[in-house]
Parts: sequence; C-alpha cells; structure tokens
Amino acid sequence: MSFPQPFIDPPSVAVVGATEDHAKWGHWLATGALAGADRRQVWLVNRRATQILGHPCYPTVSDLPDAPALVVLCVPPRHVRPVVRDALAKGCRAFLGITAGLGADEEELAAMLSRAGARMIGPNSLGLFNGATNLRLAWGNFRPGDLAIVSQSGQLGSEIAGLGARAGLGVSRFYSVGNQLDLGAVDVLESLVEDEHTTTVALYLEGFADGARIVTALRELRLAGKHALVLATGASEGSRRLARSHTGSMTSALDVVDAACRAAGALRVFTPRELIDSARVLDATPPPSGRRVAIISDSGGQGGIAADIAASQGLLTKVFTDGLQSRLRALLPAAAEVSNPVDLAGAGEADLQMYARVAELVAASGEADSLVISGYLGCYGEDSPSILSAELTVIDRLGRETREGHVPLVVHSMSAASPAVARMGEHRIPTFDTIDAALGALGRAARLGGEPGRDLAITRIATAAPAPGYWTAREFLTAQGIAMPDARRVTDAAECTEACKLLQPPLVLKAGWIEHKSEHEAVRVGLSPDTAAAVFGEMYERLGPGDYVLEEQDTRRGVVELLIGARRDPDFGPTVAVGHGGVQAELWRDVSVELAPVDRRTAAGMLDRLRSRRLLDGWRGEPAVDIEALIDAIVVVSEAIASNTAVEEIEVNPIRVGPRGALAVDALVISRSTAEASGVNGHRETTRKQEEPREHVH
Repeated sequence: MSFPQPFIDPPSVAVVGATEDHAKWGHWLATGALAGADRRQVWLVNRRATQILGHPCYPTVSDLPDAPALVVLCVPPRHVRPVVRDALAKGCRAFLGITAGLGADEEELAAMLSRAGARMIGPNSLGLFNGATNLRLAWGNFRPGDLAIVSQSGQLGSEIAGLGARAGLGVSRFYSVGNQLDLGAVDVLESLVEDEHTTTVALYLEGFADGARIVTALRELRLAGKHALVLATGASEGSRRLARSHTGSMTSALDVVDAACRAAGALRVFTPRELIDSARVLDATPPPSGRRVAIISDSGGQGGIAADIAASQGLLTKVFTDGLQSRLRALLPAAAEVSNPVDLAGAGEADLQMYARVAELVAASGEADSLVISGYLGCYGEDSPSILSAELTVIDRLGRETREGHVPLVVHSMSAASPAVARMGEHRIPTFDTIDAALGALGRAARLGGEPGRDLAITRIATAAPAPGYWTAREFLTAQGIAMPDARRVTDAAECTEACKLLQPPLVLKAGWIEHKSEHEAVRVGLSPDTAAAVFGEMYERLGPGDYVLEEQDTRRGVVELLIGARRDPDFGPTVAVGHGGVQAELWRDVSVELAPVDRRTAAGMLDRLRSRRLLDGWRGEPAVDIEALIDAIVVVSEAIASNTAVEEIEVNPIRVGPRGALAVDALVISRSTAEASGVNGHRETTRKQEEPREHVH
C-alpha cells in the first residue's frame, strides 16, 4: 500500500486546537499550516474563538465548508475520539495526532480508523514537515534541505534537525511517528525511496517491530542511492533473556540491529552529533571507496594524533610508495615528513598554496581513498587579515579538487567560524573544529561505503524440524551438510556394549536429552570399550532412561574450538553467529552476528571481526586451520535457520576446526514445539526444574 498523499502534500488541512497563544502547540501548528496557504486550503478549528492569526476560526470540524484532506489533532486527550468521530463523518481519512496520553482510548481509536479505512501518524507526534511542498505541521522551524528525519521520539528528531541546521544541513522531510498507532516509521521509510529531494535518511527507533520490513526498506533506500543513518536504543532484550543457547546469551539486541544495518547497507551511529557529522560528509561526497586515508598536517603532533584516531576508526594510514614520497620531497623542506602522515614542516606558512599542491598530488596518486587536512588552515586570515585573500584562494583551489572528485576531502581546522571555514562550507568541504569529529565522520562514511548491503533470499529447501534431543539434532545437521563424528544411539547397557564394537575409541558418552551436558555431568570423554559400559551404568542410574549417544571422540591435534549459533529474533527473524567456542564461550564473549542466510563473503567477514581470529591462522607454532570448511559450516547453519521456520535455535558448540576440515562435536536444535514443551519423563522434568532458577545453564 502506497504512503497516503495527505501526509506529503494535502490539498487541504484543518488544525483542531489552533490558538493565538505562542506557548502552545496549537500556535505552532496554525502558523506552520498558514505558511503553506498559497498551496493548500487551511482551516483553523477552536470552539472558543472566531478568529485566530487574522483568519476565521470554526467551532468544530463538522462546521467546516468541506472535508479536509488532513486533520491535525491538538486537543486534550478526552476530546480526541469525538473529534475523530466527527471528522470521519465529515469524510476525512487522514489524521496527524499530536495529542499524547490517550491511554486506553488508543485501542478504540485504532478500531475507529480501521473501520473507516482512515490513516494516522501518531498520536504523541511532534508533527511533520515537507520542504518541497511547504507542509509545516510541527513544533519548531525547519530549514529545507535533503536530510529526511524519521523519529519515534519527536524531541530527538527535533534535536537532529537543529544540529543539522547549525551544520548547514536542511531537512527534506520530518516525520515524528510517535506511538505508531497506525502508520509507522517503516511506512515513511518506504515513501522516501523515490523522494527526489532526499539524499540521506536519519532514523531513530526505540524498538524494531516488523524489523524484516524495516531492513527491506533501508535496503531499497541504499539501492536508490540514498544513505541511511540509524540511531537505536531500547531494542528488546527479551529474546536474549529467553535464549537457551550460548549464542543467545552472548549477543545483545543492538548486535542484531548492527547486523540488520549491515544487511541493509545502512549505518548505526551512537549519538545525534555522530549522525549529523556523518551526514555532513555524505552530503558533500560519496563514501570513500576504501579505508586508506592520507593525512596532511602542519604540525607533527597533530598529524600523530590524527593517525592514532584514524586507526581507532578502522582507517589505514598506509606508508606512501617511494615514488610518491620522492615527489613530495621535491615540494617540501628537508625536515618535512612525507611517508603518511605528511608534516608540512612550515611549508604551509611560507606558501599557503602548498596545502593545495600537496593535497592535489596525494589525491591524484591513487594511494589514498580519502584525504584529511588537519591543523591551522582556516586560521590564517582570521589571525592575520592581510593574508585572508591568499587563504581564500587556497580554499577555492581545494574546492575545485573536491568537485573533480579524485578522493573525498575532510578538513580539521583550529577555527570554528572563520571566513576561510565559511568558504569551505560554500565549496561543500566538510570541516570540523576537532580532529576526532573529522576522522570519526570519515571513518563512519568509509564503513558505510564498505557495507553495500546484501540479498537475504532463501534458496535452500526446508526440511522437517527435529524432535528434541541430541540424536535428532545430529540427524538434522548432518542432513544439512555439517560433519559430525560417527556415533550410535543407545538406550541400555547391551546396546552400549554392541556400539563399542562399531566405533573407534576413544569414545564419548552423552545423555542426549540434556541440553547443557557439562553442567549436569551428562557427558564423559576419553572412554575405552572396557570403561564405556561402566560409565553408561553410572550415568543411567543417576539420570534415568532416555536416548544416550555413544560417539567417536575427535582427537585431532592443532584444532581451534568455535561455536556457530543461529536463532530466530522476534523482530528481525533468522540470525547466525560465530564465536570463540567450548565451555568458556561466555567468558570470552567473542562473537559476531549477521542476519541469515549469509553468503561465503559475509561469513568470512564474520570471522575477521573476531578477536580470536588470529588463532585460525596459526598461533605460537600451531598450524593454520581449514577456514574454508569453517565458512562452509557457517553458511549451512545460516541457511538451515532461514529455511526452516519451525526451528527457533541452532547451536553447534564446539565445532572443532583443524588443518583438514571442521567437525561439530556437540549440537542443540530447538524447534517451536520443543521450546513450548516441558518434559517427557520424570527424570527429564527433574532436570528441567533444576535448570529453571538459572537464567543460562551451560
């Protein structure tokens, strides 16, 4: 369903609750609506006034000469339903709900709208703005531009707009979605895909209901050439608290939001300031094509600090080639540093054109994906007005360089508002008064450029979800393509003895129905055929009857233990994670998450983000492991959770990766029916009750 046109460019608007009182919402809404009176019919409604702001005022919506295309509700909560009822009877089908505190009335209001086929933004909205159609129905003043703001919090959205205005960024559209009783943030996002006036979208959400649809909308924005910057807090932790796997307890809701942003080709930021700083860079230039940054400074100290900050942002200050260093030495004094960062060593003061010459040389070299100038540029004319003209000439030259588009240029200037800094703004050169802000914004832009998003299409054919227990989990995972040791299912001592004859020792015995076996002494390793029967008898006596599994023990040397986990997030759907595995998995909490399914490239990127990544390449004389086999396993598990909608969680922990192959030696698969079931027999019920007081048992 397309986004309703009355929330973009209505032919008529009625403000219910309009007032002359400058301290009230009704005043802002009335004055804003009247600002667009040359484009649309505007009616003001207030039963206590006959005229407001020099315009006639009607007592009720019913008294209007015609049905307004959009009704703005700014009345006390008890009056909202009666006003909506009258407006629906009048023929209105679009509402902007400013009023907050409706309480239980919201449910009945939603029903009224649904029955009439009407739509609403809000309630509890700060309002909306559309610069292209001069639709101003919000508290505050908005400068037109190309940044769209979609916010669940009206005040936070207003803060973003204010920060943007001070940074020279205007707003294309502003939507405070409030309580999202009907239309929500995702509806607005979808409407922005084809909006020719929007180049960057700022999104703030406190929860991600309908998360899969949000990811699709963000992905469509990216494919349309727009950038999406996401602020998120308060995303539900419910699935993490309820998860029964290591993976579920080790990942946070924001980990999943980050994964969603990567899949969509969007970028999550931490603060409104970060959002606007990033938008400033993206407004001026495409994201860098890579992470190599060249730093030019007129101070060795500032250059060194810039290099450190660049590294913290994931940017690479790679040493220039001998050829480029030679060309730089021909320009600069003997004391200059030319390897990267470049220290001008006073050359800029002697000849201001040196800033531009060095920048042009480095930009044209192909040895950097972005360029930062840090230091005194921007201060010369402010401190010495006689050389302002010369400094502005340099800025103009840098402006031409940015327009030619060799590489993105960002400037850190020690001045915040000099004439030279203002000239940089005219040339759309992003300029910051601190180096951490400059490199932070550039680093985020580079990350966004490196994450174009990906297709989440499911290609694997779904199979039946397994019944509870380790044996059925083995069957499920081996059918998907996960390698596991040879094993036999045993239920009594005789079957255990017979199985020993068919398997290669040493052996492992597991109580297959217990999820977290080490906690309950439900697994024994290093068994021989002679000891396996005795261990089975002891375990059977203690834990009772059930499906036990006798398995060959993986004794390969040079292996690394990891975990691969997948679960169905209640908001975003299937996810997959990989991390440091074994019994100490939660101690290290070294895990990376993506939306499922993943391709091989994405799976490899997951491994690269792990702190324990170097273990896979060989550590302290150990051999490198078979990373390709590990990637295969990650892809398989991701496809299994994505294609089998009845599966809630999968965990392979540990998966032992050696120089030749990866072998899963324990696994847990929880289907929807398993998650809802309590126990099967008395012993299993007792085990479950023992686990309940602990939030996570492993």
